[in-house]
Amino acid sequence: QVQLVESGGGLVQPGGSLRLSCAASGSGASFSAMGWYRQAPGKQRELVAAVTVVGSTNYADSVKGRFTISRANAKNAVYLQMNSLKPEDTAVFYCNAKGWGSPPPDYWGQGTQVTVSS
Repeated sequence: QVQLVESGGGLVQPGGSLRLSCAASGSGASFSAMGWYRQAPGKQRELVAAVTVVGSTNYADSVKGRFTISRANAKNAVYLQMNSLKPEDTAVFYCNAKGWGSPPPDYWGQGTQVTVSS
């Protein structure tokens, strides 16, 4: 059974920074990609950033140049460094991991709240 545990959310002022962490547990777990999604009130969940096992990255246009995703394959962990945060970044952030196969299984964390407000 795969479990994803997130940490690092919280309240930050506009222009500030936060670092989200996500660690996956589960015997023999291996993921083709890991990433972060977010869901703001009244909006659909959207991809923020993702990184494949070989290090290819993908970012939402709204976060390019401000957020950086990184991954530690040996630890089955993924991180999201968020800089220059804006009020519109306020959302619940979810860690995602994709297994192998067609289609690959999806695993989700419980979510961590990020609030950007003065």
